Amino acid sequence: MIVSIILADKGREVVTIEPGASLARAAKLLAEKRIGAALILGADLRLVGIISERDIVQAIAARGAAALDEPVSQTMTRKVETCNENETISSIMERMTNGKFRHVPVVDQGRLAGIVSIGDVVKHRLQQVERESAAMRDYILTA
Repeated sequence: MIVSIILADKGREVVTIEPGASLARAAKLLAEKRIGAALILGADLRLVGIISERDIVQAIAARGAAALDEPVSQTMTRKVETCNENETISSIMERMTNGKFRHVPVVDQGRLAGIVSIGDVVKHRLQQVERESAAMRDYILTA
């Protein structure tokens, strides 16, 4: 199975925020959307970073509440792991596990095409296991 299957199911909507927005605004956006990360796009609409709940918590722990007034660009992760739509889901799961991150932007020819979270991957894998189980039950019942 490949990433495009997850995107076909969940959609390609991506929540973004400007690099100059405050960390407080980013935290509010994540809470409002009930998501764990937002992508930061540059003026050319290319991916320049990602800000996650973990990034925000670490910034507050390091610099106190004053960090919430700082721009997202000061805290965001700049080296973003990305994938393409043809990458296998098992490959994404392995990268997320090894890198200890939960969100992977999907990039197609340098442009943002979606985002895959660990929740999306787990949901897809559970559906796959359920389908395989149902097929096995059907096979046993008809044998």
